Amino acid sequence: MSEQEKKEYHIGAIVSADLTVSNANQLKDFYAQVIGWTPEELKMGDNHDYADYVMKDSGGNWAGGVCEAKGANTGIPAQWIVYINVRDIKDSVEKCRELGGKIVKEAFDSHGNYIYAMLQDPFGAILAVTHVDEE
Repeated sequence: MSEQEKKEYHIGAIVSADLTVSNANQLKDFYAQVIGWTPEELKMGDNHDYADYVMKDSGGNWAGGVCEAKGANTGIPAQWIVYINVRDIKDSVEKCRELGGKIVKEAFDSHGNYIYAMLQDPFGAILAVTHVDEE
């Protein structure tokens, strides 16, 4: 990726938005036709036996994701979820609990480090926190 293509993700910035459903292959076409996004297949699963879709805008830039409710995405609610950049995912999870929120899902890498955590605020809204280094 060139310097010009790099995005800056400051703390508090929305990094991405994904929708997880039982049939991403079918739903990607809905968003392609309604919004004008172009789907790009991303093979998933240990045997690449299903696909998630990176949805791109008219300039070819990532705009969102339509994902299958399989593998690591099992149990994710079928709604658009924004991923917000935080300084420390573990700290955000602890603060969420302290302030009356709930933990919907936690995802870790093979070393036990957080990839993201899906949280529910005290009023029921769901969001995810992740960490992307600031440029």
